[in-house]
Amino acid sequence: MHITYLSTSGHLGGAEAVLREILRTLRDTQPTWELDLVAPSDGELVRAARALGVRVAVVPFPTALARFGERRSENGIGRGLGWSAFGQVPAAAVMGARYVARLRHVLSLWQPEIVHANGIKMHLVARWATPRDARLVWHIHDYLAARPMTSRLLSHTVGRCAAVVATSQSVTEDLRTVFGDRVEIATLHNAVDLDRFSPDGPAVDLDRLAGLAAPPAGVVRVGLIAVLAWWKGHRLFLEAIEKIARETAEREVSVRAYVIGGPLYQTEGSQRTLNDLRRLAAEMGLAHRVGFTGFLEDPARAMRALDIVVHASTEPEPFGLVIAEAMACGRPVVASRSGGAAELITDDVDGVSFEPGSADDLAGCITRLAKDPTRRIVLGCAARATAVRRFDSRRLAAQLVPFYERLRHKH
Repeated sequence: MHITYLSTSGHLGGAEAVLREILRTLRDTQPTWELDLVAPSDGELVRAARALGVRVAVVPFPTALARFGERRSENGIGRGLGWSAFGQVPAAAVMGARYVARLRHVLSLWQPEIVHANGIKMHLVARWATPRDARLVWHIHDYLAARPMTSRLLSHTVGRCAAVVATSQSVTEDLRTVFGDRVEIATLHNAVDLDRFSPDGPAVDLDRLAGLAAPPAGVVRVGLIAVLAWWKGHRLFLEAIEKIARETAEREVSVRAYVIGGPLYQTEGSQRTLNDLRRLAAEMGLAHRVGFTGFLEDPARAMRALDIVVHASTEPEPFGLVIAEAMACGRPVVASRSGGAAELITDDVDGVSFEPGSADDLAGCITRLAKDPTRRIVLGCAARATAVRRFDSRRLAAQLVPFYERLRHKH
């Protein structure tokens, strides 16, 4: 079997971490398979692939193509209809055609049997760059129905696909509204490296990384781990921490919050900046209560340094990889009760869910957990057990291998 993977980034966001786990799993279970990766930049994903013996080609996106994409917001409402930088459509189209030619050249040299595209820009260019006799797979990590321009473009080109992989049942149902029955859609929950993401192991000093003084004894560390996309809920998280600070006496509970992560994609208008968030925290009077670490290459070390992990996306989360990773680390998770994230935890059994978009509800969940260390331990133990049962990489291999084998022989 010869598979070439196409990634929209060489760095590690959620979709790229999923791809890294796929590469690792297949290398472990199918050592004779030939695996390739094409990415637009160097980064953690590219380095991990090379370490696994995966052949890599870095084919940079032209600037117009890299910045082109449909806007999303932190409140679930589109930041203007259409695509950001709409005036750049002609330039993006020209640059896209040139990128297709470069990608087609790489794929014609490698001659894969299956091309597995991971990310919307790669879905679009793979339609035209994939060799005629290769099977094309789209791995979709997003809801499309709420993104009119993206769904229209992908709907027009889905006929080239042999199959689509969706990261949750929630995403599968969304894709059915866009593609109908024109393509096979397989639901494949993401997997986690349970050795790397485990309760045991080193932890980072979050205060040192954030430039904060060590907190007093007994402080409860609460962290949001996410790329700086608008819809990941950073403002909501800060509003919840501000509410806790304003309404809860220090003698009841002492909480310090951490924003862990950095920018990832180049799509215009899609992300916050760390400086924006620091300024927002200062305006809320939280400068001494919230630390900003930037991107950390090993999120498991950060999770082990936290007492509570928050997932605060303001749009329905297609899967929520951070949730599964934090559960594998034995940490109690507070997550928005919507989308694919709702498929991962059972409320008050192995995690806690809150009303989507509600800073009040999020603050209440954090406060109750912060006051109850025994409950945090019980939830964390149950979370680890769920992760072992549902997110083990061996389950991923057991589903992927027959999927690829069947596609190879599909006519």
